[in-house]
Amino acid sequence: MGRKRVLLFLKSLDAYSFHQLNGASRSTNPKVLHYLDDRCRVHKDAIEFCKNILQRKSIEWDATFRSNISRPIQDVDLVVSVGGDGTLLQASHLLDDSIPLLGVNSDPTKPQEVQELGNEFDATRSTGYLCAATVNNFEQILSNILEGQTTPSELSRMSIHVNSMPLSTYALNDILVADPCPASASRFSFRIREDGQSTSPLVNCRSSGLRVCTAAGSSAAMLSAGGFPMPILSKDLQYMVREPITREASHLSLMHGTIKPDQSMDIDWYTKDGLIFIDGSRPVHPIQHSDTIQVSSHAPVLKMFLPNHLLPSKI
Repeated sequence: MGRKRVLLFLKSLDAYSFHQLNGASRSTNPKVLHYLDDRCRVHKDAIEFCKNILQRKSIEWDATFRSNISRPIQDVDLVVSVGGDGTLLQASHLLDDSIPLLGVNSDPTKPQEVQELGNEFDATRSTGYLCAATVNNFEQILSNILEGQTTPSELSRMSIHVNSMPLSTYALNDILVADPCPASASRFSFRIREDGQSTSPLVNCRSSGLRVCTAAGSSAAMLSAGGFPMPILSKDLQYMVREPITREASHLSLMHGTIKPDQSMDIDWYTKDGLIFIDGSRPVHPIQHSDTIQVSSHAPVLKMFLPNHLLPSKI
């Protein structure tokens, strides 16, 4: 086995300082303060744990906080994101289809903590739905990867074009196209195309926006909004118009559907301003009235090591 190069892609420590304002706590509940301080400590400990594991192995490694890097990641054999799903998604935006990604959930939810504190505040921690590892199994999973016993899966991503120009970021989870003000209605139209020909009627919408997701994102916001989960390795996209303003049942049936791998969705934007949110609140791309957006699964795959609960069942 040749000498491997690993990049640790880390959730920033200041992500846990949101309860502080000018050095003073914004909360007076000592349980909340202890909870937040413990989350920061657990994350720090997870970072040090992963570093120590890498130091014990014959691995060249480096580490960077996610806030310190915006260029594409190159010249490594593996990227290990340490944080939660948000950190993993941000890492995916900097990867092509050649470097695999392993997510480590650094701060998993503690069921007993939720049970004890759930009546006082939300004590859930990091979901880490896409993360295959925690500190409990990181060393074993890393060894399996380095020894070739575990191979990454190829997840479909979504490409986005605005006025025929491709955006540099591919969505691993989903995009939301909406007015910058969440209380404002968005006006847009869309249709599905295949080989340049329309395969659906033009759908005219007034709503709170449009969400399109990949298979990996179908169990996140899309599912919460009433969508359906898709097999993790599916290349289909799923779309849903958010809160459509229509009373026609025939129109409502057009507001939710799928985009097949050989199809694309063309969106015409008819609101003064708009934003395309990619995989959450960032990155975000501005759009204006009369802009056209095209989305499809014609994007480089992401090689990622999946958690057991997402691995396809073996027959």
